[in-house]
Amino acid sequence: MKQSCPLKCLLAAAGAAAGIAGVVTYMVAPARPTKAQKAAFWGANIAHRGLHRPDRSVPENSIPAFAAAVEAGYGVEFDVHLTADGELVVFHDDDLRRMCGVDGAVEDHTYAELREYHLAATQEKIPLLRDVLTTIGGRTPILLELKSGHDNRRLCELTCAELSIYHGAVCVESFDPRILRWWRRNAPQMMRGQLSSSLHSYKGEGKRLLAFAMSNLLYNFLGRPHFIAYGVYGKKPLTVRLCEKMGAMRFAWTCHGPAYEKDNDAVIFEYYRPRTKFKSLDEER
Repeated sequence: MKQSCPLKCLLAAAGAAAGIAGVVTYMVAPARPTKAQKAAFWGANIAHRGLHRPDRSVPENSIPAFAAAVEAGYGVEFDVHLTADGELVVFHDDDLRRMCGVDGAVEDHTYAELREYHLAATQEKIPLLRDVLTTIGGRTPILLELKSGHDNRRLCELTCAELSIYHGAVCVESFDPRILRWWRRNAPQMMRGQLSSSLHSYKGEGKRLLAFAMSNLLYNFLGRPHFIAYGVYGKKPLTVRLCEKMGAMRFAWTCHGPAYEKDNDAVIFEYYRPRTKFKSLDEER
């Protein structure tokens, strides 16, 4: 019996939908972290840029902020840039205006030039990654964000070399899926995470498609992240929830209260004092 046209159309639509679903699933699928990779981070409250103060008397991404977080028993999150002369510095913004009061990009300065500036009108200076690692000294887990710049491969190589001689729990993350691809290929044992947000924004014309792809994790096939660090503002898209259902750990940023502990596996916080751990691996979903 010949199929009617409506039935043919229905079957064709169903086949197309199944095909699209398969492609999307492939694109957003994560790597599944091992129990050993998860152990230090599961249920951890992680101090965003160290335990800094709203009045900036202890500035973000400073040695005192990291020392305070370690002393309090929190995990530590911080950001790494590559300087013009190939040093690794811990600093969040791409430019120096907000924290140092001067114009110019971090990556366009040598480390000697950056040492001339102070953080937020304090006596603190922009630290090297190796000095931050020495301060933490393996006493608490580290969530290290790699900042995309003019030479991402060099950034990754140098960071990997620093971490190879560090004794302590570390995982890496980035907004740039190409950076995660480098870690997937060259240091697959390192737990890696994709940073994103439902409000992820890109400046300039013609960026809407890129913003949509990033906020929906459609570049996961490059880096196959073990965890998703997703912004707490706005609802998570279906693709993000699918990725989590497939085994990715759930990190939330940046939280200003304990409510986000309920639906996440790790919380990146600032400006309040939560408990150091809010669940154990025995409670794994």
